[in-house]
Amino acid sequence: MSNQTDFLNRRLHSLLGVIPVGFFLLEHFYTNYFATQGKEAFEGAVNFLWGIPILRFLEIFLIFIPLIYHAFYGLYIVFRAKNNVSQFGTFRNYMFVIQRVTGVITLIFILWHLWQIWFQTFLDPTPTANELATETANILSNNITAILYGIGVISAVFHFCNGMWSFLVSWGVTVGPRAQLVSTWVWIVAFVVLSYFGISSIVAFHDPNFANNVSALQ
Repeated sequence: MSNQTDFLNRRLHSLLGVIPVGFFLLEHFYTNYFATQGKEAFEGAVNFLWGIPILRFLEIFLIFIPLIYHAFYGLYIVFRAKNNVSQFGTFRNYMFVIQRVTGVITLIFILWHLWQIWFQTFLDPTPTANELATETANILSNNITAILYGIGVISAVFHFCNGMWSFLVSWGVTVGPRAQLVSTWVWIVAFVVLSYFGISSIVAFHDPNFANNVSALQ
């Protein structure tokens, strides 16, 4: 692969990790967080989402195709990756390595999650939000599954937040050590907040009383 082709592919990979894949991650966390308010609140959020026109088209062409490219070109980067302490410094080198590791974990988690939930829903000609809520709660009622989901969520959040730091550097938004230091702390806070949202949703689905929780939207 020529240097220019590699450069363009990396730029596209970086951009797709933010738009639309990153936006989809944020939307997914936002929708799932309604589970903390009860089953009815979650169903309401899902029904609103499913009410979007041409949703399947948007899912396939604006989410999953970009996600596939980002994931598999990311694997290509992982296999070519080399640590560079002299360029990035010790902390950034660790972030570089963890970014690659969490990318692989996130890919495995997404494929598993899609198979368990999205693909089954996609095959159902008339899925309901109630069925989705019940199936998700059944899946996450298992302690081991809930823990593995937690690992997957934290990996996805780290990969997104650290990827955003790198995106801002590579696209010339944060130029200079001070800007990059501020960006580091911004994305550390974002990592904590998003992890809280993700883990809270898992805990809510895992709760045996999930279906009986009072909806804050009532």
